[in-house]
Amino acid sequence: MLWTIIGILIVLWLFGFLLDVAGGIIHVLLVIALVVFIINMIRGR
Repeated sequence: MLWTIIGILIVLWLFGFLLDVAGGIIHVLLVIALVVFIINMIRGR
């Protein structure tokens, strides 16, 4: 499930670069997803 969320956020992030949609919200969500991913990797899940 985490990989699906990260994949969707990366696609939305790329659309944000290409079409300038949603401003900085996409970037904030991507950073949050990366932090959650790193925390899960450190905990070993």
